[in-house]
Amino acid sequence: MGRRWQDGQGTLVVRGDGEPGGRKVPLEIATSYRARTKGLLGRDAVDGAILLSPANSIHTFRMRLPIDVAYLDRDLTVIAVRTMKPWRLGLPRPRSRHVLEAEAGAMAGWGLRAGTRVEVTGGA
Repeated sequence: MGRRWQDGQGTLVVRGDGEPGGRKVPLEIATSYRARTKGLLGRDAVDGAILLSPANSIHTFRMRLPIDVAYLDRDLTVIAVRTMKPWRLGLPRPRSRHVLEAEAGAMAGWGLRAGTRVEVTGGA
């Protein structure tokens, strides 16, 4: 089930408890090497989340704020969610194919946790 997104804007739909149809979160999609490498570096805030694809690990070197990181498998099911402080290196997750990044605390507010399935619209 290969995903073919392009760099750009989209929407993250978090299914689960709460809102009918899921919670919709603004999403930046980063699929090119350049966009994935830049990620959230140098930003003071994040509006929504950023999807790095393909990716199975991240780092927070040169970041200015702590972030939430969700590792997604090929079916867009969350494998794990972690909060990382700046200047840390995340270990690779073998089943991870995509990584979501957001401001620390945001993912809990969206109901995003291990086992949650998400959808990505846009960026096609």
